[in-house]
Amino acid sequence: MTEGESARAPYNGEGSSQSLKETLLKSQSLGWQPIALAFVALAVFVIASSSFVIINPGQAGVLSILGKAQTGELLEGVHFKPPVVSAVDVYDVTVQKFEVPAQSSTKDLQDLSARFAINFRLDPSEVVTIRRTQGTLENIVSKIIAPQTQESFKIAAARRTVEEAITKRENLKNDFDEALDERLAKYGIIVLDTSVVDLEFSPEFAKAVEEKQIAEQRARRAVYVAQEAEQEAQAEINRAKGRAEAQRLLAETLKAQGGELVLQKEAIEAWKAGGAQMPRVLVTGGGKSSSVPFIFNASDLGE
Repeated sequence: MTEGESARAPYNGEGSSQSLKETLLKSQSLGWQPIALAFVALAVFVIASSSFVIINPGQAGVLSILGKAQTGELLEGVHFKPPVVSAVDVYDVTVQKFEVPAQSSTKDLQDLSARFAINFRLDPSEVVTIRRTQGTLENIVSKIIAPQTQESFKIAAARRTVEEAITKRENLKNDFDEALDERLAKYGIIVLDTSVVDLEFSPEFAKAVEEKQIAEQRARRAVYVAQEAEQEAQAEINRAKGRAEAQRLLAETLKAQGGELVLQKEAIEAWKAGGAQMPRVLVTGGGKSSSVPFIFNASDLGE
């Protein structure tokens, strides 16, 4: 075939089509490579990020691998953990506050109900044991703190009567605190403070207390009235004694003065009977005597 014939030869479509397919396949294979690389990079990033855990201040963590808690608590900072097969439980070890109700009977068999506000925190060195035995904070409150609060209140209430529990609440709280501290310490729970939010007793005792208060008020009123009457009687006695003493002194004074007059009269009669001549004026008494001088006209005696 000459060059001209070759130039006039018809176009072969099969060869061109095959080349196009090869080009497309090459471009498709090159397009998947960035996607695959991106997927691998993302997987590596996820695995790498899940291999570390950050524990913030006020927290403590427990590492579990395939569901088994590992020994050694995780304190604040960055910690490595195996990816995919591990998990970290984080506990708040700052101060927690819960109000817990409690009921008991006192030494005199009176029903007593109370509500305690308890401030506590978890011991960071015991979080692994807490994770193995209790799990969550909700379980700690419901299964440990609430029952132990009830038992501690029973111990404190049984040592006193209901009246002592009400009037000496501080002593009740001290006994409660001592019992609760001892019971919760073995669970890795540190009690910081407690307070008695409410303290209630039975309606029967409330009625008895009210009646006792009324009786005491009446007794105090009766004592006051009796004391007032006694004071008034004593005042009357004192007034009577004063009047009697005044009358006695007056009587003694009159008696003393009347007796002096009688003696003076008898002396004059004795003079007359003896024939003695009486002076016209005679004065008796005087000197240091306390008697009143007796003055008379002797000429009046002859009349």
